[in-house]
Amino acid sequence: MRTAFQNDLKAVTEDVIQMARDVDQMLKDVVDSLQNKNIALAKEIIQRDDHIDEFELVIEEKCVNITATQCPIASDLRLINSVLKIISDLERIADHCVNIAKVVIANNGRDFVKPLVDLPRMQGICSDMIAMAIEAFIEQDVQKSREIIKKDDEVDAIYERIYVELLGMLSEDSELKDQVVMLLLIGRYLERIADHTTNVAERTIYIVTGKLK
Repeated sequence: MRTAFQNDLKAVTEDVIQMARDVDQMLKDVVDSLQNKNIALAKEIIQRDDHIDEFELVIEEKCVNITATQCPIASDLRLINSVLKIISDLERIADHCVNIAKVVIANNGRDFVKPLVDLPRMQGICSDMIAMAIEAFIEQDVQKSREIIKKDDEVDAIYERIYVELLGMLSEDSELKDQVVMLLLIGRYLERIADHTTNVAERTIYIVTGKLK
């Protein structure tokens, strides 16, 4: 009975790891579509969101079945409950990737008024955070999870700098409003992706310690 239970838990954690990797690939690809004005790729990313939504439902069902049939003890119940929170955050990251893809499509191949330097940098930090979050989840590594939380501050700082710079540009030329809004939206979506990844890291801490931080 216990062996079957452990196998079920292993299958669920493997699904979470794969879902996280798929979401991270969406993030990398959507910023690539932004940099290269690749509208076809942006449209493909929007379609990939259905796969992530289905993945979330599959994992949810497995968690419900484990809880209903295996009567998990406290530590295992923490893992199952945390998995449900983690996949919700991963699904939200995918949603933000879709939002960025929609901005790429709306921009319709135009050059942006600001060079795309800070936004890809934000994405790079977010992808590093997701990769670290996967590792921390696999290894149940509290210290690594706390390092992820600190990286969120880096993303926030870049977004704040972009925000100030773009508002300054807008005050000088109101005709830039459309482009400024698009860039601010992308920055905001990336900042939220970092927040959701921080949530994932906090859930790993909770699994191990019973506390979120």
